[in-house]
Amino acid sequence: MVIDSGGSVREQFWRDMSLRVTHLDALPNGRFVVEGHTAAGDQNAQIVGRDGRRRRSFTMGRAVEFLMADRRHHVWSAYFDEGVYIDPISAAGLVRWDSGGNRQWGYTPPEGSEYIDTVYAFNVDDGVAWANYYPTFPLLEVRTNGGIRLRSTPVAAPAGMAVHDGHVTMLGGDRQPDRLHCCRLTEREALVVEEARLTLPNGAPLERYPSAIGRGRHLYLRGTSSRQWYVMSIQAPQES
Repeated sequence: MVIDSGGSVREQFWRDMSLRVTHLDALPNGRFVVEGHTAAGDQNAQIVGRDGRRRRSFTMGRAVEFLMADRRHHVWSAYFDEGVYIDPISAAGLVRWDSGGNRQWGYTPPEGSEYIDTVYAFNVDDGVAWANYYPTFPLLEVRTNGGIRLRSTPVAAPAGMAVHDGHVTMLGGDRQPDRLHCCRLTEREALVVEEARLTLPNGAPLERYPSAIGRGRHLYLRGTSSRQWYVMSIQAPQES
């Protein structure tokens, strides 16, 4: 495991790792949560201690699309359709765990709303997760205090999103991978107030990005190489 913190790079060796890791994220106190493929059994997730040793193995479900943690010891897993329709854990579409790997909550949509088929865009901040999901692409806001809200959005199939101060900026969607949709949040809707095209720092067109990860107001885009990342930070737009 190679960790770059403020330009200081160090290596950490993990022991007792029985997974072919697909997703990982950092937990408080120097720990990590990882998910991946295993040759035997259903325990496809592990908590790794700060010493690199496995603390616990557990079952997270199949077809994890996103795995993200926050600084309040919450872990969120979001799924796509290949797990939603066949796995009892993945069936919720979005699940919250504690930092010990214990399931705390699974999504059940409000009456009259669609269940999650596949989560397309995801964002996690401390104590709150945001998801945009197929088939109707609503904006789902889930808070760890029990609050849930669904808003309609004007964007179908966004690739990522950043959320800040009553606004959400969605990237992509509608077959326009470089389009930014800056929206103001109301009680029931995300209303577009500005649109723009995202370019690379040198002004070149943004042609593709293998992944987009949202954390609060920041959206991290992986470049054409696994060592190349860009970060976009949003501010609430000035509305006329």
